[in-house]
Amino acid sequence: MAKSTIETIGVIGSGTMGSGIAHVCARSGYNVILFDSSQDALDRGLSAISKNLDREVAKNKLSMSDKSAAFSRILPANAIQSLKDVDFIIEAIVENFESKSKILNAIDSIVSDGVILASNTSSISITRMASGTQRPDRMIGMHFMNPVPVMTLVEVVRGLTTSSETRQTTMELATSLGKTPVEVNDYPGFVSNRVLMPMINEAIFCVMEGVGSPEAVDSIMKLGMNHPIGPLSLADLIGLDVCLSILEVLQSGLGDPKYRPCPLLRRMVDAGQLGRKSGQGFYKY
Repeated sequence: MAKSTIETIGVIGSGTMGSGIAHVCARSGYNVILFDSSQDALDRGLSAISKNLDREVAKNKLSMSDKSAAFSRILPANAIQSLKDVDFIIEAIVENFESKSKILNAIDSIVSDGVILASNTSSISITRMASGTQRPDRMIGMHFMNPVPVMTLVEVVRGLTTSSETRQTTMELATSLGKTPVEVNDYPGFVSNRVLMPMINEAIFCVMEGVGSPEAVDSIMKLGMNHPIGPLSLADLIGLDVCLSILEVLQSGLGDPKYRPCPLLRRMVDAGQLGRKSGQGFYKY
């Protein structure tokens, strides 16, 4: 049985997505244990949360007292045992199956039987991750969009073994965070990235083949298709390494050559040009 009352949420990983998820959970009144094995990463995550809460205060979306209360609900931790009494887990570490499985299996062994394990994966199979745990019926995907405090969608991914109760609890939690949950089934890339990544990949092919500059490609998609951000700017925001990983999952999982990552994308990742987080991608930051 899933836990009927969720008061404390464990967030695994304090990077861009993890800190954003911790932010919205705390802002929504939940206690949060933000876990990361790296103290430096925890410090950076907490700093980002504080700055983003300050931004909401400046925009009159929060009062200073609300900001202080939300920040005080976040407890940083770098010992995994700190998570043993949480009511719900959201994992948000690097987009790699082995890494995610390792941490989820470790958490599986210490949290109570009713706790749901949710992964913020953007493409990796929930069913496959669930099969390595002792609670495959209580494993689900919660794919938040970046930046988490701003974007309203949560793609709720139901694995083959995910129970209806787990699905219902997760949908209700997402709604309580001020998000709009949309349920999809567990196939490579789900819906969001199965549609988005081929567009980004094709935009990169346009640059590689000299069809247009990054600025031209982005301008055409913004002005002609009414996209709020161009595909190459979006790729830089997501992280080019993440885009590459998702395309590889799509190609291997669906077996279709149309998902083949553009060679230019591979070269840029090999060069460490990962987008905003490295200071250089299709644009300089």
